[in-house]
Amino acid sequence: MKKSIIKVVFVALFAFILYYLALPAINPTSIGFWVYLGVVLLVGAFANIVDKVDQKGKVIGSIKVAAILFGVMGVIFGGIIITNFFLSPVFNSKRFAHRIEVNKEGDFYKDVAQVDFSKVPLLDKDSSQKLGDRVMGQMPELVSQFYVSNLYTQINYNDSIVRVTPLEYASFFKYLSNHKEGIKGYITVNSVDGSSNLVKLDKGMKYMDSAILNEDLNRKLRFSYPTKIFGDKSFEIDNEGNPYWIVPTIKYVGVELCEEITGVVILNPITGESKYYKVGDIPTWVDHVYSADLIIEQVDDWGTYTKGFLNSIFGQKNVTNTTEGYNYLVMNDDVYLYTGITSVSSDESNLGFILTNMRTKETKFYAVPGAEEYSAMASAKGQVQQMNYTSTFPLLINLNGRATYLISLKDKAGLVKMYAFVDVSDYQKVVVTDASKGIVAAANNYLSNVELAGKEDNLVTKEVTVKSIKDVVIDGSTYYYITDTENNKYKVAITVNKELLPFVESGSNIKISYRLVKDVIELVKVNG
Repeated sequence: MKKSIIKVVFVALFAFILYYLALPAINPTSIGFWVYLGVVLLVGAFANIVDKVDQKGKVIGSIKVAAILFGVMGVIFGGIIITNFFLSPVFNSKRFAHRIEVNKEGDFYKDVAQVDFSKVPLLDKDSSQKLGDRVMGQMPELVSQFYVSNLYTQINYNDSIVRVTPLEYASFFKYLSNHKEGIKGYITVNSVDGSSNLVKLDKGMKYMDSAILNEDLNRKLRFSYPTKIFGDKSFEIDNEGNPYWIVPTIKYVGVELCEEITGVVILNPITGESKYYKVGDIPTWVDHVYSADLIIEQVDDWGTYTKGFLNSIFGQKNVTNTTEGYNYLVMNDDVYLYTGITSVSSDESNLGFILTNMRTKETKFYAVPGAEEYSAMASAKGQVQQMNYTSTFPLLINLNGRATYLISLKDKAGLVKMYAFVDVSDYQKVVVTDASKGIVAAANNYLSNVELAGKEDNLVTKEVTVKSIKDVVIDGSTYYYITDTENNKYKVAITVNKELLPFVESGSNIKISYRLVKDVIELVKVNG
């Protein structure tokens, strides 16, 4: 009897310590829960077997209890495998296809406004990290105690596009010497102009990833919500600049199948106070509820299983997948994920792309066929291949009524050296410009060198007699300003017709095709 009590106490103590360290959700749909239970059962079986071993190492007596425990484990994990098989897309393709609702009626030119370069996030995460590390390096009293987290969450902060990331304790011993005051700062990097700041807090953040014991962020969450399964957490700030951890909660079908977000836990890292919000009740200042990986997984399921599982394997009629890579757009006070959609049989072209609101999961598909993103990146690099620059994943913008990729070209040090604009519909139309001239000058250079006539019925074609013509050089490109005999004024780039424009003079008769761009009559064709 005494030995039995000791065994029970030993196994119970082991179970508590393992729970404290591993922090599994007490939830039967979590594989972590079953692994935890399996390990505890193994220890229990081992304890029972050891009790039955004599001094010579031979098992004596009955090991019936151990056999039962091993049998229970086999039944549990065998049951999980069988259950998940019958709940998989093989038998439930419709459920997987409808994890996300995709509105196919998206109108890119209505939903995505003409680009405002004062609100375009030109800096990617890698560049933001370099700027954040540079700010930290200017404060030696902090560098010795803390390091900059690599989270760098992109958010819309009071109508500014920024990346925000916390500081973390540099080591176990640095935690011991600083945990009473906590971490008194986080870093913001403006994704448009690159300005970066260390924001100091009056009270330090205590519940962090690098903290230990009960101040460890994961342990604080688990003890507050023992049955909830957590997704990828993000670090954000509200409109007043107060820091918070945003932690999605997950539900599954079966054991970790068909993942869906049910809500978020918003935790104050300073006080440890937290509150759970269901989807639909989440505050609007929160930008990241759904992870990019989950959105892409669900969109892939939508494109793969809409016409059933067998079609996804054999006929593959209308089967689509997302392209490799993604980026973010910021619109209407929310952050949107952008990625291309391509046929499974296509390798260099997109059927269109999707935009997904990262807070609400509202998703629209835009039928704008064109170049796959990596083809556009290769096209941009090819313009300056001798420089051996690397290209960032494209930003999708509406430039003068055309879907356009904006790509930054960086040197080995990670500095942006050139901007490239690539037409989505035709990635052969690409122009690169020295970044030192600015993004607006780069856009103008692209527009002046690439004919973006659009549909022919949007152009006006007529013959005019030139009254006066004047050439002007802007950012290294030559433009001609023409006034006809009816006092209409036109603007045209030298690249439209290099053979004719230098010889046009007062009294010349020319045939022109033009369109109105921002109240300016811009010529796209000129013939003698």
